[in-house]
Amino acid sequence: MTDAVSTSQQTGPFGGAKSLVLPVALVALICMMVVPIPPLMLDVFFTMNIVIALAVLLVSVNTHRPLEFSSFPTVLLFATILRLALNIASTRVVLVKGHEGTDAAGRVIEAFGHFVIGGNYVVGMIVFIVLIIINMAVIVKGTGRVSEVTARFTLDAMPGKQMAIDADLNAGLLTPDQARARRAEVAQESDFYGSMDGATKFVKGDAIAGLMIVGINIFGGLIIGVAQHGLSFSKAAQTYLTLSIGDGLVAQIPSLLLSIATAVIVTRDSASNDLTEQLIRQIGNSRAWYAAAGILALIGVVPGMPNLFFLVAAGLSFLFARYAGNIASAPKKVDAAGEGDEAEDGKKDDDQLTVDDVSNSVPLLLEVGYGLIPLIEDEGKSALVARITGIRKNVSRDVGFIVPSVRIRDNLAFQPSTYRITIAGVVVAEDTVMPNKLLAIQSGRSNLVLPGEKVKDPTFGFDAVWIDPSEKSRAVAADYTVVDPSTVIATHLHHLLTLNAADLLGQDDVQILLDHVAKSAPSLVSGLVPKLIPLAMLTQILKSLVAEQITIADLRRILEALAGAKTREPDELVDIARIALAPMIVQRVSSPKEPLSVITLDAGLEQLIIQNGRQGGGFTIEPGLARKLVESFQQQSGVLSEQGKTLVVVTSPVLRRELASLVRQAVPDGLVLSVREIPDNKRINVVAVIGGTA
Repeated sequence: MTDAVSTSQQTGPFGGAKSLVLPVALVALICMMVVPIPPLMLDVFFTMNIVIALAVLLVSVNTHRPLEFSSFPTVLLFATILRLALNIASTRVVLVKGHEGTDAAGRVIEAFGHFVIGGNYVVGMIVFIVLIIINMAVIVKGTGRVSEVTARFTLDAMPGKQMAIDADLNAGLLTPDQARARRAEVAQESDFYGSMDGATKFVKGDAIAGLMIVGINIFGGLIIGVAQHGLSFSKAAQTYLTLSIGDGLVAQIPSLLLSIATAVIVTRDSASNDLTEQLIRQIGNSRAWYAAAGILALIGVVPGMPNLFFLVAAGLSFLFARYAGNIASAPKKVDAAGEGDEAEDGKKDDDQLTVDDVSNSVPLLLEVGYGLIPLIEDEGKSALVARITGIRKNVSRDVGFIVPSVRIRDNLAFQPSTYRITIAGVVVAEDTVMPNKLLAIQSGRSNLVLPGEKVKDPTFGFDAVWIDPSEKSRAVAADYTVVDPSTVIATHLHHLLTLNAADLLGQDDVQILLDHVAKSAPSLVSGLVPKLIPLAMLTQILKSLVAEQITIADLRRILEALAGAKTREPDELVDIARIALAPMIVQRVSSPKEPLSVITLDAGLEQLIIQNGRQGGGFTIEPGLARKLVESFQQQSGVLSEQGKTLVVVTSPVLRRELASLVRQAVPDGLVLSVREIPDNKRINVVAVIGGTA
């Protein structure tokens, strides 16, 4: 009920009638074709037709961009229908009442007929035919050709424009809302120029119909005037020629105006300024006008020429050339952020530094050598940009916060096939790919040696070889994993984002997450942050969780656990949050039905580490023992990976953090759990005991 009242208030008492204007007008135009119209109404409609055509022309000239007048094809259609309806109505009046005199079809037709004919019917007919030829052979024909070519090129350019928008979106140059607006504009542009290609046919057909109608009026009028009304041939010719030419001229002047408006729309570019401003800026070239003034002056001194006119024209050209620079640059001063300011800013940049010159505001950066540019630009060969978009979405879902956009740019200082990945200002990876080849990664079960350059897989370090595309089927049959260069880069980026996601989480990101949770649990958020835990401490806690590849998507559960904690030490709060998230942590590496395969330390080894740590004032593991543990973790990870499982180490709570740092060194995607983080209903399968026997 509220919606209905609101809608009624917005539309007003006459809001619903607006939608009936065009249907009623269209029905009225159709009625004009079959219902007789009195001469007075014809005068009104002909005047209205001229006003509409003139208004459309002026709007076309003053429109900044063609898409701002996107309804032009529809307006052109209705104007054409109006003109044809008036032609039919006036033809009926001319043939029925033409014998009564030249004012039988109204004062407008009579005035235009006398104005053009001027007492000479042959001259009047020739002038009218010349007007038709100019409209049809010059303006309409040229407009139709321009519309056809523009529509074709606009449709052909659509995929490239869509790719450019996607690339700018992934590079962080556009927001999602801006990208959607750009895509809608591209679609609207293609629809507009496609419609304009068809709308020009209305103008051409209207000009042909006008010429035929005038001929019918003259021929039919002479027969009716002489045969039916007994007029002499000269009297009938005088009357019906005046009426026919006047009727045709009244119709063709609006047609000519609309033809010019159509030509203006389709021949202008998409610059964001009106046509007058654009022409003044581009034509106001002082050097060209100085040359023109000199040539006119030379012609003006040649004997036998109209010297006065040419000399005056030379003087005017010289004056215009003198002030052309100011005229051309005047529009630039209007826009405070326009090109003039850019040039001025460029001068300032040479003399002083700004914060942008010394700051690094790009959290995620992918740089490529010039040899890899086709992987980014050519969507037909590679979907790298689309894959990076999908990677960003997947990683965001996995870690629980929105990962920033990846900016992609070329770097001419690189080797052609080199790429570099930078996260939070730190270069985390740099490697090479071969754009015209495929990477075959060896699975360990194949003995086939493929021809090509042997390398290491950039992501996981497996043995691999770059092969020709023709060797793909052979490599796949030999149990090689074959991927294209864009997949190599995308997989590497995905892996690094997962490992380094904590470096991308800041206080602003945490505040966004808190604002989202506050919509459903406002008391929880307001009672915890910043009263009990400052935003900076909460950010550090969440970064610690993300660093160990634990999702913070269920932030409400984390906040509830932290709110019930008695301690305010960050490390202890991290452990409390981990215990609350234990089911989600275990679920990442083990399905609900299968047991959790884990590796443990021998009880004696754990006690030894704890005792040595307490004597030293902490839980630092002795370097030699730490090295042996890392080697053991790597060995066990290799065994588990062959079974499709992840390394999971279970230890006592006091050792979990120290062992976690060692496991990350050995196996970046490994997981270390304390005994308190394993759900009570989860079955455990101990596959190895380090320092003892399984």
